[in-house]
Amino acid sequence: MNATPHRLDPAGGCPHAANARLLARGAVTPVLLPDGIEGMAVLGHDALREFLSHPEVAKGAHHFTALTEGRVPDGWPLRTFATVPGMTTADDADHRRLRSLVGTAFTPRRVEGLRPRVEAVTAGLLDGLAAAARDGDGVADLRRHYALPLPLGVICELLGVDEEYRDRLHHLSNQVVATDIGPEQALAANRELLEVIAAVVAARSARPGDDLTSALIAARDEGGDRLSPPELIGTLILMIIAGHETTLNLITNAVRALCAHRDQLTLLLDGRVPWPDAVEETLRWDSPVSYFPFRYPTRDLTVDGTLIPKGTPVLAGYSAAGRDTKAHGPDADRFDLTRRPTARHLSLGHGPHYCLGAPLARMEAAIALEALFTRFPDLTLATPESGLPRHASFVGNSVRVLPVRTG
Repeated sequence: MNATPHRLDPAGGCPHAANARLLARGAVTPVLLPDGIEGMAVLGHDALREFLSHPEVAKGAHHFTALTEGRVPDGWPLRTFATVPGMTTADDADHRRLRSLVGTAFTPRRVEGLRPRVEAVTAGLLDGLAAAARDGDGVADLRRHYALPLPLGVICELLGVDEEYRDRLHHLSNQVVATDIGPEQALAANRELLEVIAAVVAARSARPGDDLTSALIAARDEGGDRLSPPELIGTLILMIIAGHETTLNLITNAVRALCAHRDQLTLLLDGRVPWPDAVEETLRWDSPVSYFPFRYPTRDLTVDGTLIPKGTPVLAGYSAAGRDTKAHGPDADRFDLTRRPTARHLSLGHGPHYCLGAPLARMEAAIALEALFTRFPDLTLATPESGLPRHASFVGNSVRVLPVRTG
């Protein structure tokens, strides 16, 4: 690691200025993670695409050298990403087994069957947003009243999570993806998250229903192997966090972008550009995930001329790759719904770990945006973009609140 490592700010913040500086240095850069753990980030589009599908790059925590050598403390804020049992930390046959058990719920056909339910939930939430604005002198937090409850409600319905657990699960998910919390707080959040998920599993074991958790409890793969209890818990944690945090950020970022680019919003409202194009351009331009942990080379690996030593924890720099001028052109930092991309964005991943919930996230976001701006075409931000508090994380990329005026 010859270049001076970039110290990732645990408090998060807008990543784009730093990304541009790092990309000017190269497609791969050394980084310092919390507690001084050395890592790397792959930022360039082409380099990231290569890295994500490389056969000698793994997800299993036993490949993480600092972890196996005992240099990563128990309360490390990113430890859950590395160690939770499930699809995101499995490789090869185990990964295929776990993915196949869940994948049937997220086929395009199954997702399309959810459309009427998503539309109905969206309509109800718009009524709630309007009521919140009336109570708040015309201002309401769109993130709290609209962007959050839609994906959280849908994924919890899919999983059979009772209403009583949902707010707590969102709060704990937020703690898990935060990178600025102390070890005691991180340990407490993870412990409570495991307890809540265990309670969900117990409820579905006692009262099985037509939901994915009940199916996973009963599931056996073709070889007759059940999910182990830790794999079941880990899979549910992954699905709850990934199933709502990413879409929450996607909807939030898209609303911010469209409010700041009224000419682009007009193209949508006039029917000259389809709403799914707004989703794709937001994914590229302001990815809901900035730096996603972790992958590990299983041997010393050279990517775009930079050596990544075996066992190094590597972050996927999705927000940087989305604005890489080498892939997306000299105007990559411009939000443009009429863009004809020469390279497909990577914000939902690539290769064997491509986001299983991508069809659902895309559908939810497109429905949410069209319904929102059709009902409130004059919706504007009530706080300047510069005054919006950012996520306290370099993993998630968004703001914590989004005050809007509905008209």
